Amino acid sequence: MAGHFGFLLHPLEVSDVYRKIPAAKRVPPHWLEAIMPYAPVIYTSHITGIRSPYNEAEGHFVSVPLTPRLMMSLPEEKVLPKLVQAAKVAEKKGARIIGLGAYNAIVAGAGVKLAQALDIGVTTGNSYTAATAVEGALLGAQEMGIDPESAQVTVVGATGSVGRVAAILLARQVKNLLLVGRDGARLQALAEEVRYLTGLTPKISTDLHASLIVSDIIITVSNAVGAIIHPEDLKTGAVVCDIARPRDVSRQVAEVRKDVLVIEGGVVDVPGEVDFHFNFGLPPRQALACMAETMILALEERYDDFTLGKDYSLEQVEEITRLAKKHGFKVGGLRSFDRALTPDELESIREHARRRRAQEAAGA
Repeated sequence: MAGHFGFLLHPLEVSDVYRKIPAAKRVPPHWLEAIMPYAPVIYTSHITGIRSPYNEAEGHFVSVPLTPRLMMSLPEEKVLPKLVQAAKVAEKKGARIIGLGAYNAIVAGAGVKLAQALDIGVTTGNSYTAATAVEGALLGAQEMGIDPESAQVTVVGATGSVGRVAAILLARQVKNLLLVGRDGARLQALAEEVRYLTGLTPKISTDLHASLIVSDIIITVSNAVGAIIHPEDLKTGAVVCDIARPRDVSRQVAEVRKDVLVIEGGVVDVPGEVDFHFNFGLPPRQALACMAETMILALEERYDDFTLGKDYSLEQVEEITRLAKKHGFKVGGLRSFDRALTPDELESIREHARRRRAQEAAGA
C-alpha cells in the first residue's frame, strides 16, 4: 500500500500570491494582505510519482493564505484554526501524516499545537532540515577550500529548533563554533548542552554583525520576516548556508559580494518521477528537506508524530537521515537564490575571494 501524506504551504510574501493568482494583481498589496485572513485555505495540488526501491507515496499540497508577517501579528485563535482546516482538507484526500512548511511550524508551536488538534501524524520536517543544512554547508566549504576543523563556524538563530540541532551536529566536526541569537541566557544554556553532548564548548554572541564578519562558515536559520544578513556583514570567501524562509540573506549579497558563496540549505533530490503539479521555485524532482521528511515518513508508512517541539532528539535526526538514504533522498547540489550554481560560477567565486584577500593583504 502506498504511503499518503499532506503538506501545508503558505505565501512568503504578497508577490507570491500575485505570481500564482494573476487576477489578484488588481488588488493593491496592503488591501490583499488585509483580505487574506478571511480567505479560505486552498487545495493546491496532488503530488504523484514518489518512488523508492521499497514503496511508493503520494501527497497533497494545501495552502494557508497568510504571509509570515500576518502569522506573527495575528492572534493565535485566528491562525491555528486555518492550519487545522488545511490539515483536514489533506486528511479527507487520504493523508495520514501532515508536514509543515516555513512559518506554519512556528505558529503551530513547533507542530505541537496542530498535533493536539488532529488524529493523524504531524512533523515539522526540522530533523531532516538540520541534517541537510549541515551537509550542505560542509559541501560549500569544500568548494571554497575551507577546512571546517580550523574555520570559524557560526550558527545564526542557534536557539531555534533547527539551529540547536545544527549546532550539536557541527560541534562533532569542528573546533571553533559560535552560537548567535537574541537571548543571551538561552544561548548560554544551549552552549552548555552542546558541551555536555559533544565535549566542545562553543562561544556565544548576541551581536550579529560582529559575529558574521569573522565567520568562515555560517548556517543561518532565524525566524526574521526579512533579510538580516547584508553585503557588509560577511568575511571574504565566506560560505553562508541559508535555511530560513523567508531568506535571512539579502539578494544584494549575491549582487555585490562576488567573493562569497551563498547557498540554499535543505534542497533535496526526491526519488522516482515525482510531479508536484505546482511550482514552488525548485527544479523538477527537488523539494525542501521539510517536505522530504514528510515523504520519507509516508514511504515508511510511519504515521505517528515525528519532529515536534524545539527539543527533538539527535536520535530522530540520525533515524531520518538513515531512512532518507534507504529510500534514495540526497542533498540536491548547490543552489543560490533559486538557481543551481555551475562549476564555472563556483570557480568565479573562488577567484574573486583570492583577489579580495590579496587586496586586503596589500592594504594591511
